[in-house]
Amino acid sequence: MNQLGKLYGLGVGPGDPELLTLKAHRILTTVPVIAYPSLENGKVLARSIVADFIRPDQIEIPMPLPFSVERSSQPHYDIAAEKIAEHLNLGRDVAVLCVGDPMLYGTFMYIFNRLCDRFSIEVVPGISSVMASAAMLGVPITYRNDVFSIMPGTLEAEILRDRLSGVEAAAIIKLGRHFSKVRDILDELGLLEQALYIERATLPNQQIIPITEIDPVAVPYWALILIPSRTKPK
Repeated sequence: MNQLGKLYGLGVGPGDPELLTLKAHRILTTVPVIAYPSLENGKVLARSIVADFIRPDQIEIPMPLPFSVERSSQPHYDIAAEKIAEHLNLGRDVAVLCVGDPMLYGTFMYIFNRLCDRFSIEVVPGISSVMASAAMLGVPITYRNDVFSIMPGTLEAEILRDRLSGVEAAAIIKLGRHFSKVRDILDELGLLEQALYIERATLPNQQIIPITEIDPVAVPYWALILIPSRTKPK
């Protein structure tokens, strides 16, 4: 009976290949099989970040996902998990690439949940877009006893307004078409002047734009708003 392969969840960071950890690089360059999310239009961000490290002899498993509010991604994760399981059952180790950190809003979590009872899994943390954005913006996120909150812009307006009320420091991710809603709530709560906008952090096409000058139609999914702490340490 073949020994089962090991499943790795590799955080590949926010976009700059040099932010890949040494451990993730070692595993990426030695496993026989790699898998990664792909959009239906063919765009593959996770793979593009580490493209220079992938060998021609490695087996690749694209995982097409709709990334649409109208269509559930869950059936697609079912299919991807079984494709990965086929290789694991044959004794092949598989590394699933995940933008940012696998366990922080990462796509790998859905593969993990489907296969964790069947196979040995190791998760390799990655630098999240939130931490990378703070570095690119050049602002400390929190000081001392400040509470830092991360919330998706996809939340309903009433819930988002409630979560942001009285917030000490926050990051609002997954902006895209939700930008106008988020901006209006920040303005209503008096947080707009404090808010900082960045898109595609650490990538060559990164942009930092004053939040009042942004065209809502042009805001990508890979954008976030950072509200750094107003604490001023002595």
